[in-house]
Amino acid sequence: MKTIKMASLSLVLGLFVMLSAIVYAQDAAKLAPTVSQKVILDNEKVRVIAVEFEPGATTDWHSHPNHVVYALTDGKMEITVKGKPANVVDLKAGTAMYLPSVTHMAKNIGTATVKMVVTELKPAPAEKK
Repeated sequence: MKTIKMASLSLVLGLFVMLSAIVYAQDAAKLAPTVSQKVILDNEKVRVIAVEFEPGATTDWHSHPNHVVYALTDGKMEITVKGKPANVVDLKAGTAMYLPSVTHMAKNIGTATVKMVVTELKPAPAEKK
């Protein structure tokens, strides 16, 4: 009887360990909506970034210098500028907008993945004397 209890307990513990490993090994990106970014150009004048927001994806607080956003797809974003209430922006594919330097967070509140290109304008280096 004691052997059967030990075997049963070992089996239950083994299954628990296996299931824990499977849950732990899952890709976090598949568990939550993601924001992906790929820098496609970075030089002394500009940084160009391809950005994709899955539905529901949110960025952390971050900053941009003066920049241009070009929408590759339609979408609905909620933009929260530091110290201001959230603002909903309806993006239309093929449109561009200039935005001044900002600290903000963004969330895709639509049902489709939003794709855009962000071009950050870098300040001119100070002239050497």
